[in-house]
Amino acid sequence: MPDISARAPRLFVDFPLAEGATVPLDKAQANYIGNVLRLGAGADVLVFNGREGEWHAKVIAGRRRPEELSVVARLRPQPAPGDLHYLFAPLKHARLDYMVQKAVEMGASAIRPVITRHTQVSRVNIERMRANAIEAAEQCGILTLPEIGEEQPLAAAVAALGPDRLLVFCDEAAPVADPLAALSAARRGPLAVLIGPEGGFSEEERTFLKRRDNVLVLSLGPRILRADTAAVAALALVQATLGDWVPGA
Repeated sequence: MPDISARAPRLFVDFPLAEGATVPLDKAQANYIGNVLRLGAGADVLVFNGREGEWHAKVIAGRRRPEELSVVARLRPQPAPGDLHYLFAPLKHARLDYMVQKAVEMGASAIRPVITRHTQVSRVNIERMRANAIEAAEQCGILTLPEIGEEQPLAAAVAALGPDRLLVFCDEAAPVADPLAALSAARRGPLAVLIGPEGGFSEEERTFLKRRDNVLVLSLGPRILRADTAAVAALALVQATLGDWVPGA
């Protein structure tokens, strides 16, 4: 089979995938395939559903525009899911969109908004977050979609992690030290990364987090980072030392 991965568009479809299956396109996907990309019958498309790997499919002609895909063959098996939870204080729309997309690209398996004392946005649009997660997965060749959680108070979100999950608490007030060395000394296992709001954590929240048994307080360097920048920096550090960037991890 020719290599189509570099030129074919990728679509997330929430349907079972198997050789010979017919998969319907929703209106947005049909418009994208037919009107934006101008693909006709027989054109190649890559599809995934987050459960059964990546598949080669072909466009089936509709009355006015493509309405269905015919699944041809599986190209990649579904990888084992990661185990990296990303907790963050919600941001306003554009920066929240960016943060969700980057968390998906960096391998987060669960994305959970948490409400802190200085959080500026108290409610988030879960469907918008999911749409951004799907878009990032489509564009970056990712096959597993993260779980998107409802917003929770900080204490409840931390309690839900369970005692065995290492919480990497990124705190701008922590003494500046070598974050790579600190992470490299930690034991491997289930991970969670916590990024706070623009106003930082309150002293009560810092005290609460530091009292947790399985916590690593981490500085991200000598400069104060915006929350969306801190997300990328922290997730990159964690993946490079304890996560799936490490050979054999």
